[in-house]
Amino acid sequence: MISPRLNIHYPVEFLCEILRSNVIALLTLCLVTYGSAYGQVDEQPTDGRGETVAVATTPALQSLNAGPRDPQHYEKSIKPLLQQACFECHSGKDVEGNFRADQLDPDLVAGKDIAWWLEVYSVLSKGEMPPPDSSELTDDQRAGIVQWLASEIQAAEKLRQASGNHSSFRRLTRYEYNYALQDLLGVPWTFAGDLPAEASEEDAFENNAESLHMSVKQVQTYHALALKALQRVTVRGARPPVVHWAIPMRSAFQRETKSLERDIQSARAKFEDMPDKLAAELERLNKQFQTPADRSHYLELSTGRRAEVDWSYRKASYAVEPVDSYQPMPEPDAYYAVVQPGSRQALTVELGDRLPDQGKMRVRIRASRAEGVERRIPSLQLYFGFQATDQGRSIKRVSQQDVQIRAPFGQPEIYQWDVPLSEIEHRNTYRGEFNLGDQPSPSEYIRFTNSTVGQEDADEESPAILIDYVEVSAPVYDQWPPRSHRNVFVTSEDTHDENAAAREIIADFMARAWRRPPSTRDIDRKLRLFEHLRPSSRDFQEAVVEVLATILTSPKFLYVLPGELDAQQNEAQSRLSQTELATRLSLFLWCSLPDETLLQLSSDGRLSDPEVLRQQVDRMLADPRATRFSKHFVKQWLKMQPLEYLSPTRGTDGIDEALLESMKLEPVALFEDMLRHDSSVLEFIDSNYAVVNERLATHYGIPGVQGNQFRRVVLPAELQRGGLLTQAGLLTLNSDGKDSHPVKRGVWLLTNLLNDPPPPPPPAVPEIDLSDPEIAKLTLKERIEDHRDHAACLSCHQKIDPWGIAFENYDALGRWRDQIKDRNVDATSVLPNQVRLDGMMGLKEYLVQDHQGQFVRATVEKMAAFALGRQLAFKDRPAVTDIARRVRESGDGLTTMVTCLVTSELFRSK
Repeated sequence: MISPRLNIHYPVEFLCEILRSNVIALLTLCLVTYGSAYGQVDEQPTDGRGETVAVATTPALQSLNAGPRDPQHYEKSIKPLLQQACFECHSGKDVEGNFRADQLDPDLVAGKDIAWWLEVYSVLSKGEMPPPDSSELTDDQRAGIVQWLASEIQAAEKLRQASGNHSSFRRLTRYEYNYALQDLLGVPWTFAGDLPAEASEEDAFENNAESLHMSVKQVQTYHALALKALQRVTVRGARPPVVHWAIPMRSAFQRETKSLERDIQSARAKFEDMPDKLAAELERLNKQFQTPADRSHYLELSTGRRAEVDWSYRKASYAVEPVDSYQPMPEPDAYYAVVQPGSRQALTVELGDRLPDQGKMRVRIRASRAEGVERRIPSLQLYFGFQATDQGRSIKRVSQQDVQIRAPFGQPEIYQWDVPLSEIEHRNTYRGEFNLGDQPSPSEYIRFTNSTVGQEDADEESPAILIDYVEVSAPVYDQWPPRSHRNVFVTSEDTHDENAAAREIIADFMARAWRRPPSTRDIDRKLRLFEHLRPSSRDFQEAVVEVLATILTSPKFLYVLPGELDAQQNEAQSRLSQTELATRLSLFLWCSLPDETLLQLSSDGRLSDPEVLRQQVDRMLADPRATRFSKHFVKQWLKMQPLEYLSPTRGTDGIDEALLESMKLEPVALFEDMLRHDSSVLEFIDSNYAVVNERLATHYGIPGVQGNQFRRVVLPAELQRGGLLTQAGLLTLNSDGKDSHPVKRGVWLLTNLLNDPPPPPPPAVPEIDLSDPEIAKLTLKERIEDHRDHAACLSCHQKIDPWGIAFENYDALGRWRDQIKDRNVDATSVLPNQVRLDGMMGLKEYLVQDHQGQFVRATVEKMAAFALGRQLAFKDRPAVTDIARRVRESGDGLTTMVTCLVTSELFRSK
């Protein structure tokens, strides 16, 4: 929402202050983008893939350009060989793969076809082209072309690198903006929910500088978000009173049985003179005290009587009346709620309509495992919801992690959740509009769900949970004013001088938000804005908050690189400043702002020391904030976004909610585990372990895994699992929903793991005609082979299909299968270089044995693009080669790769 004061009360100076800062940002973007190339290149032609090509004009570049390369060598020695081997398919109008070898510009330094030459180098060196069964090149001839290309590429790399024309100047992504506000304001809340998703390019990360600019029209949105965030974390006046709810399960049991007991008394009176009918009626009614034990129920332990756990929103008849004073929990008695696994078995506690909008809701329960549950550790999740009408309902999970109930039967313990009420996405809008008991109902509730995965084996113990007491308090503040308020309004000695106090608060906040000590001019400008706003503000706090919102709307907060937009800098310098390096490092590993340690090291000029950088990498990866790096890098690297659009499906052959959530988390969990152990990145391809929870283990057929937490599990030898290639979520991602999809899986492997994307399909590609009965009865592999027989399809599919067919033993949900419709699965394939892949095992063996270097380099390239916030250019190739070499020499460890990247010239350069 836009603050109404923005349109009514703000003076002209206020609007000018916001616009001024962001116009500077837009102008600086232009200067950074083009200024570094000024005087170094005459023109910027593009290659066949659209990459900018710099033509050297400086003396240093001219001398390099005039090296020992012989331009006639191509015409005399290389072109005849290409004509002999390539022109038949790649010349004229009807070319394969949209590639014309006869029109390639042989000048790799200033020519337009460098990207195509890289493709030629790749397929020749790997033996994929010309096809081995039809090649007219001898081994010596092939080696001659590869050697010439290698030397030309090396020369072009040096020239492109020397031109230095690239920039990482960009705004923060939505998730970086959110984390930056979290760390700055000191609360783990959602602040960027109103921002749209990033519109990144398909082959780039979300933090790609090319797509992260901002128009002046967006400034109002950012100002509204900043103002709302500051208002949420600051408070006014005295601490609000706390309201308490106490819910013993004795009362819940008696509520459920009271009406039943009335029915029994009524039956006794009605059939007093008819003993046979009375006995039958009492038997019928008493059966209601014997709810099946495998369903959630209330239990009177001393008698064994049970009553069904029930809830209805109508007339708020289940709402518990709150009290204004806290009553300690009484000693446990003989009444419990027995909560069985499953979302339909949940325990609902209705709280009425008195929950506030701000502060924490503290939920405490006394609970234990049920009797007989000894080997298993069940888990609870907390939900919040309401139901105003038959259609108007909402239920959302509000617990961040499962709470494991470790207390054994007879020894209950206290478990607690603290839920920020302002973080609950949907609240009942009928609160205050209708009275409790009216319709629509203004009431709200919490719900406890046993999230333990149930066992299919009837002999296994049922992981039920006993709860005997629930208490809720709100709004809870552990201190007043809360820490988030004191993070903004730092204690000032000048409490009687508003201007002096405002200056101190503004200077402190500005230094933390802008990642550098503010200049006197910056502070004076904001103080003048405070003086303009103060007369029309309710009080001192409101005026200060408005000023701080402009600090968060400044490009010095919203943008990364360069660090000081209005400072005198030599843009020709290639090295990052200390402050810029601190910002890049924190955005890489924490997706957020630098902390005090990084800022102090940069202020002392020590951050550029490689040993200091190594120490900071170790410190930052050990920090909980490093989970942000794992989450966002992995999900973007592996292109996992489509999984977010899947919905759970019912039935034994579908994806239940627990499996879908586990699928999304598994790749990140594997990455985090490998990061902790500095495992070889080759284990992304294959490993003798998996990082799974119980639901995934059940899906994969791995025995002995219990609980919802992820852990490293050694795989049985007979299971075809381990690494990324066989993870259910990634296999599901690359299926068509009903069956496997070799083409999607092959493209995904080549593009994301090997960074060797296949060429785009030519226009008007014929689709597989499933209406043809002869095609419909073919296996999927046979259909693809038939499709590949079309001339227009061959060039693409001969590079893609063999990789994807190796996945055929895995169905649409990533489960292993030996047969499809009573026919044995054929997962064998032959690569363009005539290497035979025998299913997934053959694929893994080939990648590990023959493509180690390519995979390590591809992973470095992906991680470097994420770390730099831009797509890599041709000029970055030498730096990437050096990083990959260092990683390989150090054992291919994942943490080692992060450290080698951070300490590289590439990371420390603009």
